[in-house]
Amino acid sequence: MIAMTDKLQKTIKITLKKSLIGTKKSHRSTIKGLGLRRINSQSELENTPAVRGMIEKVKYLVKCE
Repeated sequence: MIAMTDKLQKTIKITLKKSLIGTKKSHRSTIKGLGLRRINSQSELENTPAVRGMIEKVKYLVKCE
């Protein structure tokens, strides 16, 4: 049985904090791939190297918890 703390460590909550207006097309695509749509939208994803790389690419637009 998986404890609740183990489950929390395996996910990352991401919030879009800045507008996508004026950003590169690849950065807009990355935000869409993370499941974010508009400012203050949130998405909870698994903590994998691919997701962390996407977050690193657009770290100036998002907030991670």
